[in-house]
Amino acid sequence: MVISARALNRATLARQLLLGREPLDVEEALRRVVALQAQQPASPYIALWNRLRAFDPAQLDAALADRRIVKATLMRLTLHAVRAEDYRSFREAMEPTLRSSRLGDARFRSSGLTAEDADALVAALLRYANRPRGSAELGEWFEKRLGRPLEAGAQRMLRQYAPLWHAPTGGPWSYNTRLSYEAAGAPRPALGNAKAPERGLRALILRYLAGFGPASIADMAQFAMVHRPRVRAAVKTLADEAGGLEQLTGPDGTVLYDMPGALRPEEDTPAPPRLMAMWDSVLLAYADRGRVIPSEYRKHVTRVNGDVLPTLLVDGRVAGVWRATDGGIEASAFHRLPGQVWEELAGEARSLVAFLAGRDPRAYSRYDHWWAKGVLAAETRLLPGD
Repeated sequence: MVISARALNRATLARQLLLGREPLDVEEALRRVVALQAQQPASPYIALWNRLRAFDPAQLDAALADRRIVKATLMRLTLHAVRAEDYRSFREAMEPTLRSSRLGDARFRSSGLTAEDADALVAALLRYANRPRGSAELGEWFEKRLGRPLEAGAQRMLRQYAPLWHAPTGGPWSYNTRLSYEAAGAPRPALGNAKAPERGLRALILRYLAGFGPASIADMAQFAMVHRPRVRAAVKTLADEAGGLEQLTGPDGTVLYDMPGALRPEEDTPAPPRLMAMWDSVLLAYADRGRVIPSEYRKHVTRVNGDVLPTLLVDGRVAGVWRATDGGIEASAFHRLPGQVWEELAGEARSLVAFLAGRDPRAYSRYDHWWAKGVLAAETRLLPGD
């Protein structure tokens, strides 16, 4: 079966809860969308505001406080919010990537420590982090343990490698500039078990396909940042199991895989405009990001340092960027938009301004320097909050 580019787009939007806001609780939403990028504390909240009907941010606050949803370094070596019950398999899937990238990093190697030293340190660190520990506490612990100070870069690599959760530190979005860490709750990832990474990767691939499929081997590898041979082997195993995987052909002839019977709406299904969070997963989950971002706009959305700006999603594809200002939402469209689309975006802006008002009316303001440097805009409008 050949699937069109537009049908792929609609499959992604449907599974990512972007064809209509759903009446789900935050844990079920996280199950459906797999994971939410969380480098910026506001992003998981804005991502859920885009996806859930009458979303109350206090629901996510409570889920994070109760550790039903946790924040940790996972896919693509970046911070994600995931369900606590998914953490173990996701972390096991990422073990080889995390180990090679963090313990092979020059900042760690310059400390004079080996990977074997790191294993011993991590085991002891997890015992020490039986309650939230701030960065300064961890620095003091490393110094006492090693008998010398450990460079900040090496500490960072160890913190990112170890199975640690980020403990909430306060408002407005459960986390602030203070950093605090705690050992991942039971059951912890099975570090050192040779079979665990491949078992975890198969689990992650199934979740990825349910939330982002149909997708290619390259897409799966990009989503997690794992080597393609590992993905290819995992997909072969999954395809050979009872029930298997469905195989499709993409518009360019690429082989795509999907869960049997997975949701794939008609390609003419309407897609309402959305004001997407920074680093929203739909922008980053594929090797071929043309599914959501037109190629001519990609460099205007993903900046040279890796920042992924908040975007306008129009008819399911990126059509511009936005930022919060004192007067409302400033929306810059990369191409001219019909009046009806602007009216719909204005409705989204009113809702978003109200959502941000009680917590952080100027969310993402630290990234205003990109606007100062200039953003592509065929048309810019200030969409007021009232």
